[in-house]
Amino acid sequence: MTRSLLGAKLVDVGGGSLARITGVDAAAEVAPQQVGLTAGAVDSIWSSVEALYRTGAYPAATFCLRRRGRIVLNRSIGYAQGGGPGESRGPHARLAEPDTPICLFSASKAVTAMLMHKLAEEGGVDLDNRVSRYLPEFTGGGKDRTTLAQVLSHQGGFPMFDVDPADGPETLLDWQRCIELICAAPAEKGGKRLAYHAITGGFILAEIIRRVTGMSFTDYLDTRFRQPLGMRYFTYGLDGRSRGRVATNYVAGQPVRFPISMLARQALSADFAEVVDISNRDYFMDAVVPAGNLYSTAEELSRFYQMMLDGGRYDGRQVMQPDTIRRAIKPAVRLRYDHTLKIPMRYSEGLMLGVNPFGLYGPMTGSAYGHLGFMNILGWADPDRDIAVSLLVTGKSILGGHLLALGQLLSTLSWQCRG
Repeated sequence: MTRSLLGAKLVDVGGGSLARITGVDAAAEVAPQQVGLTAGAVDSIWSSVEALYRTGAYPAATFCLRRRGRIVLNRSIGYAQGGGPGESRGPHARLAEPDTPICLFSASKAVTAMLMHKLAEEGGVDLDNRVSRYLPEFTGGGKDRTTLAQVLSHQGGFPMFDVDPADGPETLLDWQRCIELICAAPAEKGGKRLAYHAITGGFILAEIIRRVTGMSFTDYLDTRFRQPLGMRYFTYGLDGRSRGRVATNYVAGQPVRFPISMLARQALSADFAEVVDISNRDYFMDAVVPAGNLYSTAEELSRFYQMMLDGGRYDGRQVMQPDTIRRAIKPAVRLRYDHTLKIPMRYSEGLMLGVNPFGLYGPMTGSAYGHLGFMNILGWADPDRDIAVSLLVTGKSILGGHLLALGQLLSTLSWQCRG
């Protein structure tokens, strides 16, 4: 029987072969007809999520779909702990639930970017000004003319920095050391080349927020987004009392081999498996990594994108101004080759944009905006379909049959929610 969440209580509501490991937030889900969908359309979307889970690439997956501002699906499949590849599901195995917090990895970047846009809205920064105006030590090696807007759109000229192998990847959790390394690293002139800034841009943006406001980066997030949106989690790092609920990340799928392993290391500044291992450690949850360790539920991430879809408004409160949202989602980079990701990408100042005829968010999603996280974590809004969607997964796999199933899910969403 499928598990349904009514408050904190689990009840049986019937279901299919995956029902035993499926959680349904029945209290939140509205009837499809209330948002202009058919029951068949919603069933088709959820069947595509189940098909994605059946590929075996994700020990746990949580999914939330809003349409016309209402929750249509808020569900989970699988195990938050104890269900990884090769793991026996013993007494300590724990099922995922719709409100299980999961690390967003690079999908965190969208929130960091929107905090910078919020600071610009408040008059604290001008996005077209140089980074060095707010961070004087950010001047060497071609960085002296780089603007905040260029950093936001992955044209800052400093997509990566070297981490001494002797120090280990834990260096990425040392805020001050990262700022020093990024400022000392060579760079090219901002705006010259498109290259995804996997770690570097987030630290620079967050450090500017910290210096300009005099607040910690986490406090700025808390007062501008987390509290106004009524989030339970939605924090960089995770406090001790919440760690008993967090989902464990796993290496899954086909082994990562050269040359993909080399490209992954260049982008992440650490080996693929090391990143996964570190993400499950207490010291990772103690740290603040602006480009990579926001913790959220699927519903919370969908709620964030719904706020953006609604012109910055949530629950009767103007969280961000409509003009701020318009600038944040406006294309800043046409479809161009990304020298870090090695694929064509299209960016706004902080967000990954959809592409026609087929892009990151499915077919004919050229108006969609959001962000991808390591690996196959997605959060986005699509104004053409009036949807805000999030897919959070715990398996970290680059290659495998799950990619076909993910493409099918995105295509089903785009098709069923059209019009």
